[in-house]
Amino acid sequence: MKNPQQNSNMVEIALMLGGDLPGTGAAMQEALQKFAAAGVAELRAGKPVISAAEDCVPGTPDFLDMACCGKWGGTPEELLDLCQRIEREAGRPALHSSREARVLDCDIIIFGDLQMTSPRLTIPHPRARQRFFVLEPLAELAPEMCFPDGVTVAEALAQLRGQ
Repeated sequence: MKNPQQNSNMVEIALMLGGDLPGTGAAMQEALQKFAAAGVAELRAGKPVISAAEDCVPGTPDFLDMACCGKWGGTPEELLDLCQRIEREAGRPALHSSREARVLDCDIIIFGDLQMTSPRLTIPHPRARQRFFVLEPLAELAPEMCFPDGVTVAEALAQLRGQ
């Protein structure tokens, strides 16, 4: 893969990292290093937060979640490939239900002002604005970052809270 930093058309991205098995915290820190090494520029991460599992099988442990933002010069598909490679390197099987426990999950939440749906990827993340565990950490890190419709992360969080 070409180095995405060589692309002058860097796009603001927001990612969520999370997991609910022992080793998640270390896997998230390693993932941040790998994202930076693979070309995510100006990478910054929020504080990890603990949240209850949503839409998971009964008995799933709480999650450790962390928002991160940066700039990416590659395609959304290249970023997805990177996310999935980092997940596999952390021990997540390639074929894995999103309802099951895992050491690391890397989700693309926002990719600039792009809106897309393909068999592999939907941007922005289709459930991001319905989840406190995404919006709260992301609002702390990047409250003014916008979804493609112009709504900021802070505004989306306020809407979810019913304000």
